[in-house]
Amino acid sequence: MDKLLTTPETTVDKQKVVMLDRNKRLYSDSLFSHGDEVFIQHQGEQYRLRRTRNGKLILTK
Repeated sequence: MDKLLTTPETTVDKQKVVMLDRNKRLYSDSLFSHGDEVFIQHQGEQYRLRRTRNGKLILTK
């Protein structure tokens, strides 16, 4: 049986399960519910995702 299904859950196991779900969707309305920018931590770096007045998305490091 799959190790993820037979061992107690850990933070790493939960991350692996999320990575396996390639159809997971995040809606921009929920991301930008508190403003027009969000900060994303990825591999030790911080990125800024911004929504423009025209509704476009811009990702910068």
